[in-house]
Amino acid sequence: MTVDVLVVGAGGSGIPLATRLSEDAGRSVLLLEAGPVPRRIEDVPPEVLDGGALTAAAPGHPDNWNHPARLTANRDYGIARGRIAGGSTSVNGGYFERARRSDFDRWAAGGNDAWRFEAMLPLMRRLERDLDFGDQPLHGDSGPIPVRRANADHPIAELLRTGAEALGVPWEADKNGEQPSGIGPVPSNVIDGVRHSTALAYLLPAIERPGLDVRGDVTVERVLVEHGVARGVLARSGGEFVTILADEVVLSAGAIGTPTLLLRSGIGPADSLRALGIDVALDARGVGMSIDDHPQVVLGWRPGVRPPIPHGSWMGPAVNAALASGGSVEVLASLLPLDSLLGATARDHPGPLPLLVSVRDRARSVRLNLDSADPVLPPRLEFHYLETVAQREAMREAVRFAVALVDAARGELIEPAREVLRDDEALDAWIDAHLGTALHGCGGASFGGDDPVVDQFGRVLGVEGLRIADTSILPSAPERGPAATAVLIGEFVADAMRS
Repeated sequence: MTVDVLVVGAGGSGIPLATRLSEDAGRSVLLLEAGPVPRRIEDVPPEVLDGGALTAAAPGHPDNWNHPARLTANRDYGIARGRIAGGSTSVNGGYFERARRSDFDRWAAGGNDAWRFEAMLPLMRRLERDLDFGDQPLHGDSGPIPVRRANADHPIAELLRTGAEALGVPWEADKNGEQPSGIGPVPSNVIDGVRHSTALAYLLPAIERPGLDVRGDVTVERVLVEHGVARGVLARSGGEFVTILADEVVLSAGAIGTPTLLLRSGIGPADSLRALGIDVALDARGVGMSIDDHPQVVLGWRPGVRPPIPHGSWMGPAVNAALASGGSVEVLASLLPLDSLLGATARDHPGPLPLLVSVRDRARSVRLNLDSADPVLPPRLEFHYLETVAQREAMREAVRFAVALVDAARGELIEPAREVLRDDEALDAWIDAHLGTALHGCGGASFGGDDPVVDQFGRVLGVEGLRIADTSILPSAPERGPAATAVLIGEFVADAMRS
């Protein structure tokens, strides 16, 4: 079969891209997803709709990829990414913060003027329906994604606000409003307990549109490149292989899926590809390199009041603050214990509450490689976290900042123990044993750095007819979560293709 545009990956970016392109009469758009594609809201699994927990992101759930990764030399981990229409927007926590102006300034450097904050703001307003602020210069009120600040009046939020302000942290009422960083409610696309993924917000209203063909349970093996031109893809569906031709191929498989697919298609560092027996279509040294994410640990605490069941979302306030050792810290409060958050117990469980503490720096240390040409085998992900003195100092400072927040909020610290906090070596050992990641992966096929893979509009340099539209094109992760930016990228690349 042959189509005008073939989009690989029905996730946070791929769905907005495909649905916007299909608004143009006469264009045929084929959207492929490796996981299932529910065509009615009644067919969406309950744990995917339920934004009050993270059940669908738990290891072993069929609606997420659990990519094996190594965070440090001694710390293995599983990276959960959505494997259902909506991608990670169908399984994540509903955190929908925009990138900051400083992020756009960094991405626009070096001649990428289309990424200036002022240029992107109309698209950010277009994609959202802000239920708190409505139609304002910084907000939109008619976009597909509903946004509301979660649990702003919850008693735990009030305790943490009092504690943060005692530490000199200002109130940040609108974390999508370019106010100074501080403590405030998290903008979320979970409304009344329902997670409004891109599948719900963009795809279901458009799924019967003429010219838009959406197919699930289709695994793309590789992009077919002939003489520097992308002709289509080789895909597997129902145990059979099929070749799909297209005038333009767009990869929207995410910061893990897209670099992996490029490498399997012969687009990447030539020496590494030849060593695996993969024919080289393009020597692109930046593929799989300089992926950015944020190291994270979880602290346990118990507030001085019994927390009531949160309304709709599990998220309490977030604190964003600068670190003296460099970079910044985010402390995100969960209003549910970890076991309840993962759906294991009743949600009024009185266990300790977690604080998700992550360091935001510019390390860009994650590397993605292949160990085999076999497309069934997962890529090798090496995060190289905490390998420098500066990274160690920043993580220790972040943990101690979160403990100071608990103390100022008159809460009880459960872990780490006080004696651990007083000794750098002991604290490093505790961090090593509890280290995770914020799942904010960006890069691996970016338009920045010494070896750019795409231009600022997602066009792969050196392969005609091939684009990328997902967070893998970003030169670095945004200071806050990337979900809203993933949707923005879909809107942005769609506009570029339409114009």
